[in-house]
Amino acid sequence: MNDGSSPGREPATVAVVIPCWNDGDFLPEAIGSLRDDEGLECVVVDDGSTDPKTVDVLRKLEASGVRVIRQGANLGVSAARNRGLAETSAPYVFPLDADDLAIPGAIAKMRARLDEHPEAAVCYGDSIDFGIHELVRAVPATLDPYRLRYANEYPMTALYRRSALEQLGGWQRLLPEIDSRQDWNLWLSLAESGAGAVYAGEGFLTHAYRTQAARLSSRGRAHHRRLSDALAAQHPGVFTQVRLHRRRSSLSRPRRILYPFVYGRRRRSSLELRAKVALDRLGIWTLTGEMTEEQRRQLARALAAGAAEARRLASM
Repeated sequence: MNDGSSPGREPATVAVVIPCWNDGDFLPEAIGSLRDDEGLECVVVDDGSTDPKTVDVLRKLEASGVRVIRQGANLGVSAARNRGLAETSAPYVFPLDADDLAIPGAIAKMRARLDEHPEAAVCYGDSIDFGIHELVRAVPATLDPYRLRYANEYPMTALYRRSALEQLGGWQRLLPEIDSRQDWNLWLSLAESGAGAVYAGEGFLTHAYRTQAARLSSRGRAHHRRLSDALAAQHPGVFTQVRLHRRRSSLSRPRRILYPFVYGRRRRSSLELRAKVALDRLGIWTLTGEMTEEQRRQLARALAAGAAEARRLASM
């Protein structure tokens, strides 16, 4: 892994952009999960962290050669990712949250898939949840505008072609007061533009998602209706052609019919949200399941690499 642009090294082919806001407890593990991958240009964008441990971790990472870009203020994850995009040059971009892990070796395989498919703007794959609970979370095998009209089942952590990201303006904030659903917004932009997408393959893990009680994705629920309105206003090609996209959807007929009722725009009660989470874990609405032994080994390798980096920094 290249920790920035260093003279004498081969040009990086993948820029890994890690926004960090007070994530010092987990950031070393995210960095460690990338250590075994070659051809990476890794940058951490400090989004105005104030937590003393995070400030210390960032200082140690920078001293060890990791490139740290400081925003100076908390501008939000969209601005942080876009700053990382602007400050790097590799042809592919892999955004990774500071509390998540890359699966060792997955980036190289995704890069190979994009090299094989020059028409595709992104390669994405399944992920694994760890932390509060552990399960494999599958994603749709095609970029389906009908599904995106109602819900985002696609991962933030994917391998994007830089030219596509720059053409679409990167990650865009929907509401000034909360930086939420920016990933959904980007996937809608990709679908609306007709960009090609490559699924990495059934069971192929690309990253590990750390489940916590207070991740940003849960903070947008109070603004659900306004965020949905903003998405609809920005993507009329998806939201106004529902019948066309429904006919072309890869969903089964029953799920096509039920989708608007399950993923409608109204705000849901906490009981309904808990019920949906339970259904998700059972694989009723999103494809989830128990880990295979190989997937357990992949997660274990990512966790071990992360723990090694955390110990290294702690000893500095």
